[in-house]
Amino acid sequence: MVKLTDDYQAKADEFKAAGIAVPQFDQEQMKQATQANPVWVHFGGGNLFRCFHAKIAQDLLNTGKLKSGVIVAETYDGDVPADIYKPYNDRVLQVVMQPDGTLDKTLIASVAEAIYYNKSNPDGWERLKDIFTQPSLQLVTMSITEKGYQLTDINGKLTPAAEADIAGKPDDAVTNMGAIARLLLARYEAGAKPIAMVSTDNFSENGKRYEDGILTIAKGWAKNGTVTQGFIDYLTDPKRVSFPWSMIDRITPNPAQNVADKLKAEGFEDTTIVHTPKHTNIAPFGNTEETHYLVIEDSFPNGRPALENAGVILTDRDTVNDADQMKVTACLNPLHTALAIYGNLLGYTSIASEVENPDLLTLIKYLGYKEDLPVVKDPKIINPKKFLDQLITKRLPNKNIPDTPQRIASDTSQKLPIRYGVTIQHYLDKGPDSIKQLKAIPLILAGWCRYLMALDDKGNAFTPSRDPLLDQLQPYVADIKLGSDADVHAALKPILSNDQIFGHDLYQIGLADQVEADFKKLIAGPGAVAKTLEQFRQDHEKEL
Repeated sequence: MVKLTDDYQAKADEFKAAGIAVPQFDQEQMKQATQANPVWVHFGGGNLFRCFHAKIAQDLLNTGKLKSGVIVAETYDGDVPADIYKPYNDRVLQVVMQPDGTLDKTLIASVAEAIYYNKSNPDGWERLKDIFTQPSLQLVTMSITEKGYQLTDINGKLTPAAEADIAGKPDDAVTNMGAIARLLLARYEAGAKPIAMVSTDNFSENGKRYEDGILTIAKGWAKNGTVTQGFIDYLTDPKRVSFPWSMIDRITPNPAQNVADKLKAEGFEDTTIVHTPKHTNIAPFGNTEETHYLVIEDSFPNGRPALENAGVILTDRDTVNDADQMKVTACLNPLHTALAIYGNLLGYTSIASEVENPDLLTLIKYLGYKEDLPVVKDPKIINPKKFLDQLITKRLPNKNIPDTPQRIASDTSQKLPIRYGVTIQHYLDKGPDSIKQLKAIPLILAGWCRYLMALDDKGNAFTPSRDPLLDQLQPYVADIKLGSDADVHAALKPILSNDQIFGHDLYQIGLADQVEADFKKLIAGPGAVAKTLEQFRQDHEKEL
């Protein structure tokens, strides 16, 4: 048996016997080099980072293209650095799950340091500030999910936390955007060295949202006299601070027990999955799929590692945006969310099992091929139809990927305006009557409203996945009963008219009536969800 903290250089043969590839560099030397000249900071120490970004860094370290490792800054859950990084010497076992059931295993040792960056942790609070003052720092990457950028509430107004950050001192910031703006202020005051702030979170125009979030806080400070105009000039000069856009794609579920059991049987010792009090599910290993894409706008004012040597596509902003729109608004994420919504309602716990259901398969195929693909711009670097074909025929059906609709359903309210609102806008741009062509999208939005009832198709209660708007939205549908003659319009109007949720007031654009009609079908009684999806398949499968 081998474990993460073993000397992978001295025990190379034992790791090989366990089928584990090991780093081709000395981790301690890398940590020393990082201490002297930090190059790369990453916010968000979760599973996607550990399986994707950390592997990119490792590939560069293995070939000598990078000498310094990645410094991880976790802002949400202090138990992650304490319980899953430090005890394992900042290492992780990347497990790539092949469709045939085999596991490709790599010991990742590219993390130099893991910090809990929160004012409640004074050491980490000051340590990261010091790192940001170093001239050698070239890039900051992010994987903190959509809600990590949130500064406004359901009505588009600043949250109390954002207002407090703007009114207070930078050293007292509590939002992610405020806490990171504090670090950029420190860099500005230490000589205004250039840096690239790269959002690699899974939503469209992520760099713009990142930039807007930082500037919302910083301009508030300037208005209050907390910072000078010089700081704003620094942040808005792309030759000094850039906010590149990106597209990222790699399905990375929470670590699964069946993967842990396989690893133990194959000679790997560290397989205990950690469930933190803040509901982070993480382990000494991370399981992920083979297929992956990372496309980044090539805007790095302080230079950058040779990311292209590790499979990253560097290009211009328009191409990044086209690739991202292709994936996030059309050829992957909307299909994933549809499966998440209806998977919960139908009692599924596996995405792969869902696509064996011909009704669900028809729904996502109709969404992808009939509604999304016709309005997607080809980014040229990735063919949209081939991407969609690969997703439906190979990626989603991969039984070896233990992904769940419950994981995908997290924070759905934050995803809807991008995953469906953009396509809706494309149809509106074609003419107001074009919106009436949509069949799958209104059924999916109705499904989400049905999901908010937290009753499955049998009428049994289930626990919805975490979502910042659940407490505000569920009361609207709380009194609706399956099989009752409910006033659907009165219940749904506050939801469907909210352009913060959908990117549009669905009544103003003429889509709400169809959503309401679909919702009525879904609440007709126990079994109505399955019956509605079956009818959708019968009506539309010949079109595919």
